[in-house]
Amino acid sequence: MPPETPTSVELVTEGLLLEVVTAGAAIRRLVVTDDTGETNVVLGHADPMTYAVDGGYLGATIGRFGNRIAGARFTLDGTTHVLAANENGNALHGGLEGFDRREWTVLDRGPQHVRLALHSADGDQGFPGALDATVTYSVQPGAVRIDYTATADRDTVVNLTNHTYFNLDGEGSGPVDAHELRLSADAFTPTDAQLLPTGELRDVTGTAFDLRRATRLGEVLAADDEQLVFGQGLDHNFVVSGVGARHVASLRGASGRTLELHSDQPGVQVYTGAHFDGTVTGTSGTAYGPRAGIALETQGFPDAPNQPAFPSTVLRAGEVHSSTTTWRLGRER
Repeated sequence: MPPETPTSVELVTEGLLLEVVTAGAAIRRLVVTDDTGETNVVLGHADPMTYAVDGGYLGATIGRFGNRIAGARFTLDGTTHVLAANENGNALHGGLEGFDRREWTVLDRGPQHVRLALHSADGDQGFPGALDATVTYSVQPGAVRIDYTATADRDTVVNLTNHTYFNLDGEGSGPVDAHELRLSADAFTPTDAQLLPTGELRDVTGTAFDLRRATRLGEVLAADDEQLVFGQGLDHNFVVSGVGARHVASLRGASGRTLELHSDQPGVQVYTGAHFDGTVTGTSGTAYGPRAGIALETQGFPDAPNQPAFPSTVLRAGEVHSSTTTWRLGRER
């Protein structure tokens, strides 16, 4: 059967318009209105049907497990679970048919919120337990909030995130090299050449990964560091300082537009979009080249099911996984 045509839902508040499509529960547009006019600050596909066929994670809700699981397998309570491998023998973003490739159901919607749901059967992509997930997008002046929940009937693992790429100078305006990024992170999780974490929590002090002060992305990417070679730029999980809802990241474009990101998750994957090669056409009709946007994915740590020293991503049967991420948008003159 051909895929369903996704439904588009627009949420509107003063100064913001957020467009969500039901395929992948994905964010397609985030239009900011300020003294310069209207600017879409996220990357999205020109054709909404692309999300139903192969959205390439653009703006999507990622699950059942965001990021990578080494060897596409993990052991939970003595039982090994073999997953659907989709990247170099590893499982990335939930496997071959992750949540980004599913049609989500709209449970509830209003002018400023939409709540979507997805049922994932026991054994889906190799994961144990039937899992029910929801994601709620809501807007208010200057802010977008994303709330996730998940429950399962068997012990399992879960790591839900959002894969929006930001370009605060405007979607289709070119590389984000001139953006400045600040992170509340004293450490990051280095990887091997396959971008799998080694298990180390490395202090950022004295490295290109010290983003505790606002740093131009072009400067970071020009640094001589093997980790940047592995990721063709930044494609790394940072250890967010503190616990609970707190500051994760601040991003500033050359335009002066700003993003403040807060979350209760232990990590944030920072990815500077090296893979864009002109084959994806954006909502403005522009082909996306390398570094057309930066993803800031609040998350549990990659490969956590195989790394006992990392924060647990186990969801026990009958318990509720919940997390919240907020984006606050503004403009400095």
